[in-house]
Amino acid sequence: MDIQVRYFAGARAAAGVSEESLRLPAGASVGDALAEVSRRHGEALARVLTASSFLVDGVAVRDRGARLSGGVELDVLPPFAGG
Repeated sequence: MDIQVRYFAGARAAAGVSEESLRLPAGASVGDALAEVSRRHGEALARVLTASSFLVDGVAVRDRGARLSGGVELDVLPPFAGG
């Protein structure tokens, strides 16, 4: 299955891209997707992911074991500062 990953703020800087497509096996989880993007982009992104929040098609997901379906968007939202 294919999903779209979108990176924001510090996650975008660490990944070096604002978005990318991932091909994952059927039944893959949020954690599986995060493991794949960590493998692709290295330790800098892996560190950001430990403190990030995630949205799947605009809905907050806290369980990294949550299953994904093809065609969804996974947003990576690192902590934001400012006001």
